[in-house]
Amino acid sequence: MNEDLTKAAEILLHGGVILYPTDTIWGLGCDATNPEAVKRIYTIKHRSDIKSMLVLLDTEVRLQQYIKEVPEIAWELLDVADKPMTIIYPGAKNLAANLIAENGSIGIRIVKDEFCHKLIGKIRKPLVSTSANISGKLPPGLFHEIAEEIILSVDYVVKWKQDETVPGQPSSIIELGPGGQVKIIRP
Repeated sequence: MNEDLTKAAEILLHGGVILYPTDTIWGLGCDATNPEAVKRIYTIKHRSDIKSMLVLLDTEVRLQQYIKEVPEIAWELLDVADKPMTIIYPGAKNLAANLIAENGSIGIRIVKDEFCHKLIGKIRKPLVSTSANISGKLPPGLFHEIAEEIILSVDYVVKWKQDETVPGQPSSIIELGPGGQVKIIRP
């Protein structure tokens, strides 16, 4: 894992794109503050940049760096989450503009996965995470489900967990709105 962490961090800090296992499914990732790297992921996925992508953080403390005001309900949801949960927050800040949704929101997940946690800590920046697939195709729960086109288009493919046999599952998604509104997008 250490070799993967070192190489992936180096690529990310130089504006590159990686293919890596997350706490859910295999993902494409880049420095979430680098608009050129974010643009490249949209290109790799053949995805419209109107659709935002989510961001991974290693600790809840960092939320306030990227959200103007973290709603109180978010802290409660994070405390009770027993599986990976992405929260869509209003008022994104300090991220690449082409990553933020038109309404100013951003989806963020605090990772528990050891590899992702260490990688984010090593680069000291938020990490883009979007499923490692062409837009409209099924997301890969296992490495062998990733299209060769995706594998060949990134700067580094993480070796960690390539031989896993239990497929990952997408996270739940909850959107937080004004006045404490909570909307479940994906249970």
